[in-house]
Amino acid sequence: MDTLAMHISNGIINGPVAAIFAALALAALAFCVMRGRADLDDRLAPMAGLVAAFIFAVQMLNFPIFTAGVSGHLLGGALAAMLVGPWVGALCVAVVLIVQALVFGDGGVAMLGLNITNMALLGTAAAYLLIALLLRVLPRTPAGLAVTAFVSALVSVVVASQGFVLQYWLGGTTDLGGNLTGLAGTMAFAHLLIGIGEGLITATTVVTVAKVRPDLVYALRALKPATPAPAVPVAGGAR
Repeated sequence: MDTLAMHISNGIINGPVAAIFAALALAALAFCVMRGRADLDDRLAPMAGLVAAFIFAVQMLNFPIFTAGVSGHLLGGALAAMLVGPWVGALCVAVVLIVQALVFGDGGVAMLGLNITNMALLGTAAAYLLIALLLRVLPRTPAGLAVTAFVSALVSVVVASQGFVLQYWLGGTTDLGGNLTGLAGTMAFAHLLIGIGEGLITATTVVTVAKVRPDLVYALRALKPATPAPAVPVAGGAR
């Protein structure tokens, strides 16, 4: 599961800033589609559907941060990045956000570009960068994989929350109390707590999948160890 999903309601950020981020999000998602096509195969396609469904379920749990319409919840970016890669993973999170906004009214439709930027793009990118780093230095044992999943999930949530702070600085229209530094601190602390929960869920899920079918974990297939020595298997061996 992933943390840092702050659904922004309509009116929190002004129209021009929302439009700019909508255009940026659209361009980034188009790039993810192009890059993700190369990754899709008989293993990744069904896994992407399962990941999207799981993220949809965990994101239904929202934790209010401000009464003005900002909430925090599990994101799933790190989970998606580890299981299906950064490109397809970002698309999975984006699809979930679009469905939630259009069908359930979770997050303003006019704010979709902002929410996709924070949760699907920033969160997933931050997670995968950490995954790529940690899997090069940590042993590929259940413990090493768990640490990688936990840390990447935790950090990705906090990074995503700071995306909202930047957007609010550029075009915030609602008084959220205090100054920008206070807002950044509040968002970081709240999402740090959420990130701990997301990290535990992400680590548990990824390690469970890796023990049964390590070949289904994208990060283990795509990221090579730093040394040419054979990696320590996560399970008894790939099937």
